[in-house]
Amino acid sequence: MPNTFFGLTIGSTGLFGANIGLNTTAHNVANTETEGYTRQVVKQQADTPLRANNTYGMIGTGLAITAIEQQRDVYYDEKYRSNNAMTGYYTAQDYYMKSIENYFNEIQLEGFNTTFNKMSDALQELSKDPANLTVRTQMNSYAQSFCEYINSIQTSLEQLQDNVNFEIRTMVDSVNSYAKQIAGLNKQINTLETTGEAANDLRDRRNLLVDELSNIVDITVVEQKLGVGATGITSYTIKIGESTLVDTYDFHTMNVVPRPEKHYQADIDGLYDIVWDSDQTYNPLVNGGRLQALYEMRDGNNQQYFHGQTTASYGDETITVTDTSVNKTEQLHIAPTGIIQVGNREYKYTGFQVSVDEDGKYVYEFSLEDGLKKDVDEIEVNIGQSIEYKGIAYYMQQLNEFARVYTKAYNDIHKQGVDLNNRAGLDYFNSRDRVSGDNYVFEQSEEDAENGIIISSKTGLYAVEDQEVNYGSYYFVTASGLCVTDEIYHDPTKIVTASDVIDGESQNDIVMKLIALKSDTKMFKQGTPSGFMQSLIAELGIDAAKAKNFMQNQEDILSTVQNQRLSVSGVDIDEESMNLVRYQNAYNLSAKIISTMDQCYDRLINYMGA
Repeated sequence: MPNTFFGLTIGSTGLFGANIGLNTTAHNVANTETEGYTRQVVKQQADTPLRANNTYGMIGTGLAITAIEQQRDVYYDEKYRSNNAMTGYYTAQDYYMKSIENYFNEIQLEGFNTTFNKMSDALQELSKDPANLTVRTQMNSYAQSFCEYINSIQTSLEQLQDNVNFEIRTMVDSVNSYAKQIAGLNKQINTLETTGEAANDLRDRRNLLVDELSNIVDITVVEQKLGVGATGITSYTIKIGESTLVDTYDFHTMNVVPRPEKHYQADIDGLYDIVWDSDQTYNPLVNGGRLQALYEMRDGNNQQYFHGQTTASYGDETITVTDTSVNKTEQLHIAPTGIIQVGNREYKYTGFQVSVDEDGKYVYEFSLEDGLKKDVDEIEVNIGQSIEYKGIAYYMQQLNEFARVYTKAYNDIHKQGVDLNNRAGLDYFNSRDRVSGDNYVFEQSEEDAENGIIISSKTGLYAVEDQEVNYGSYYFVTASGLCVTDEIYHDPTKIVTASDVIDGESQNDIVMKLIALKSDTKMFKQGTPSGFMQSLIAELGIDAAKAKNFMQNQEDILSTVQNQRLSVSGVDIDEESMNLVRYQNAYNLSAKIISTMDQCYDRLINYMGA
């Protein structure tokens, strides 16, 4: 049978249990507004009974507290994190699409239309008085303003691309920081829980970090208990795709490495690629979250990238690429020097040139810095990646294409006539050589014409030295470098207005053809020059609206999932108030038991022996 003072022991277990319940409830209430906090509950059961060896059976020993547990649902955690990755993805898209839209909205409001119409009006004035030098000077000024406007849009896109590139580095630093902190918390949690204690608050800190990490990249979290029993350590693994970020106490880091060469002609220098510190591979196009959106925004080309096939032998330092995706000079956006992927190997090319085969298709020849490492037979060749999203790179390419198509159409007409001094017309619109700063002459050199070369990068094996005339193709016309030819800008008499001046300086047949370009519906597949830009703006508006709608929908879904998760793990003030009353009553009753037992013992000890 139990000892005489056994009732006092039972009362004390109830008192201590109620006290733990009150403290846990107070802890919940105090952290009602704490981000990431998980509601804790006291798990209790009847303590191990004693055998009395009597007919009435075993005797209860009071209350036992088994654990203070967190109320979490792993299903909701996983659901929240996967949706949080999608929210991060669409939020980044929405923000940067708005930025691009702001630049191009200015075209719609006053930018492009204003400058383009003013240049057209100046042509109208020139047609009325072709010999007037004041009118000619005014024409040059408006044309240069038009070029500078195109330059400014390109500059804005370059700055935006640089901002996205910087955020990619920031996000990678954040991922590494989260990984380090989570690995450290894993060690602290296991150290505490091997003693039988529950590291609830440390687990909350870890879960909050994992939630924040899931906004940047789509992650998979797996926690497994090692060993048997309530105590012991757990393994905690976080993966990004197939790559491991955290493995309990160990973690891997991602690094950003500036590209040594550009993928696309309009790209800024030093765009980052992401690599692991180990042999793992990182594919930013499939790993979700904000980081994938940033990568797509920076490099997205709407799958308009250079690819083709080549057959070559081991050691070859030049390769010929046929069946390519680009058969128009206006749509060629590869950099003069860069990285070309032949099969699964990357090579640096130092230059290229283009000829045309009998079917009118472009044939490319690339000079490689190092020879091929193996024989290749009709193997796939590409520069850059196929990215379905229409990002900054896509809109840069569209601007370049506009500049090249319009410039070529304008120049072809301008060179059909003669200037005021009866000299052959020059290219009116131009660009500048990156090395010499000179304008180009958009014609083939005699040597290129003999060899059938229509485009040359003028770099590496194809560099030209001591050339009296700076021949070039429209490949060198870019939105960032578009300008009026210096020779014409400084000498307005060289503006061509007529096919000849024999019948007088007032002839204006060339000017009339130039004016007609504004309404030429065959210049672009979208129609007129204004139609091209308006179509680009409409396309941008649709993409921006889609990004906004997806972001709002995803935020609503995430909010719903969060509410579901909080219904399990969140602190409910009303429920905690009820718990306070319950534990207070239990505490008072347990204290009453002890008080009653004390009176019994007092009677037993102090009065029975009298």
